[in-house]
Amino acid sequence: MAVEENSSLEPAPGFQPLVPWPDRGRVFVGSRRVRLSDAEPGGRLRLDAVARYLQDVANDDVLEMKWGSPDHFWLVRRTVIQQLRPIPIEELVGLTTWSSGTASSSASRRTTLSGERGGVIEAESIWVHLSRELRPERFGGNFFEVYGPSAKGRRISTRLELTDLPASAGRVPWPLRRSDMDVLGHLNNASYWEAVEEAAVRKSLDLTAPFEAVLEFRQPIDLEDEVELLCSPETDGFRLAFTVSGSVRALAVLHR
Repeated sequence: MAVEENSSLEPAPGFQPLVPWPDRGRVFVGSRRVRLSDAEPGGRLRLDAVARYLQDVANDDVLEMKWGSPDHFWLVRRTVIQQLRPIPIEELVGLTTWSSGTASSSASRRTTLSGERGGVIEAESIWVHLSRELRPERFGGNFFEVYGPSAKGRRISTRLELTDLPASAGRVPWPLRRSDMDVLGHLNNASYWEAVEEAAVRKSLDLTAPFEAVLEFRQPIDLEDEVELLCSPETDGFRLAFTVSGSVRALAVLHR
């Protein structure tokens, strides 16, 4: 597939650099229309909807190349979302995605969300490839032939970077719903981002401005778990922890 010129903006100051568009290799393009269920009251595309779009376009890509279920499973390890310009309701969003790095049983995926009226969101996720027994499984077959060229030899790590919150962080219970679970019986990736959205509202942050959010997953959360959210203010942002019986299952940070 031919790669069109990248129409995204330069990263805002303070945002971590993301892998640029490739000049060779497989690039998959999809689209979504921002619907009522994707937007917050002001009409902005929410983070949990962005996460669903990222999952969907990644799934569409691997299914087309026969790297999707039921033969292969993927577990997200880390996601970075950078909103450079907000994407509003009813806008048609182009989703351009490609492999940006590989390891023996994991890969990173870059995605650009481009609204038809100028909205831009950049994202990068690290996914772990799992076997039917849900254990990390080395890539075989034609994976590196298909997804290697756009990665250009970049090697990735699944090492997590976010640190635990201080003991003084505020705590609130976070009840789970069965509709929050995925097909593996764990809390779906997009549901974590709902908590990030809620924390931003509680902190009165204006998410129509440029911002960067990072979410890292340590251990799954199941329906029967009693989850507490810990939140700690940061300069123009906050940090968030998802805990079960004192064990940190996931961490997030958002800053503008």
